[in-house]
Amino acid sequence: MTTRERKMAIGMMSGTSLDGVDAALVETDGTDIFGLGPFHSISYPPAFRSRLKNLMGRPSNGEGLDVERDLTLYHAEAVHRLLTDTGLQPDEVDVAGFHGQTVFHDPVNAVTCQIGDGPLLASETGIDVVSDFRAADVAAGGEGAPLAPLFHVAMAQTLERPLAILNMGGVANVTWISPDGGAIAFDTGPANAMVDDWVRTRTDLNFDEGGALARQGQVNKIALAALMDNPYFDLPGPKSLDRDAFEMSPVAHLSTEDGAATLLAFTAASIAQAQDLLPAPPLRWLATGGGRHNPALMAAVRHQLAAPLEPVEAVGWNGDALEAQAFAYLAVRSIYGMPLSYPQTTGVRQPITGGVFHAANGA
Repeated sequence: MTTRERKMAIGMMSGTSLDGVDAALVETDGTDIFGLGPFHSISYPPAFRSRLKNLMGRPSNGEGLDVERDLTLYHAEAVHRLLTDTGLQPDEVDVAGFHGQTVFHDPVNAVTCQIGDGPLLASETGIDVVSDFRAADVAAGGEGAPLAPLFHVAMAQTLERPLAILNMGGVANVTWISPDGGAIAFDTGPANAMVDDWVRTRTDLNFDEGGALARQGQVNKIALAALMDNPYFDLPGPKSLDRDAFEMSPVAHLSTEDGAATLLAFTAASIAQAQDLLPAPPLRWLATGGGRHNPALMAAVRHQLAAPLEPVEAVGWNGDALEAQAFAYLAVRSIYGMPLSYPQTTGVRQPITGGVFHAANGA
């Protein structure tokens, strides 16, 4: 077995909810996790979030370079704040994993697009950067997502299995971990993105905090059935979704509250249907991502599942930091040439590494 040095890595994530960037510190050799350090979050100002949202749903094709630069600088700021929090100097960090922002994801046509300027981030932080994690997987026939499952497996080594890790960000995905540590993964459907967009178009709020609007509304069963009548749910895993894969038209005629309730029920129903694709029922579900902070969503999903659902904090993980931590872990695997994805997690034909390296000194 190859012995690899431990690396100190910073991972960053700007998710499909478009709310901000998280940066987290991880010590790992690409297999085992030796330490999880602090993390820092920066919220995007509303004006920048609006500019970013305007790029969603299509390949960048060189558009939005000013947004990409600003996005990168927000990531650099998150790194600087994290270094300040920890007292570390840039030369004490071996690599930064820079996911960037997914603006378009269409693996059926072998396209995935994440914006973010890796060389600029390396220059601004003085730390070597790995970016563009998904392209190699998609080019090799994979879905390019989800990519966190290998990190979930590493984190769950001491937990009883089979186990399901449910990430409810903008899109929801599940990692199912077998008793022997193998994993399958796929996107289950929407999580927060549709409800967030609905609330922004109907109110002056950015999201339905705590599910308050959804709790005031009634689920429209006809609209819910129309939402669930989508060929995506009949596909086997692995499979993945673009943030804007589902049409809002079935709920367009509903009140703000009823629309929020119906879209929340859509998330729960699609997660419930995903149970049919798992090799065996998990003993428990652990929820991560912003959706775990929404008690209405958690209650709706819990009602649909055949096993207990708890936030990942129940096992000592930090659900706000988990995706950023995953990209720190993947960055170390990338510089060691280790696989980032497997046929069972993304549908790629064979295990494949990925990521593009950018040296801090520009070499």
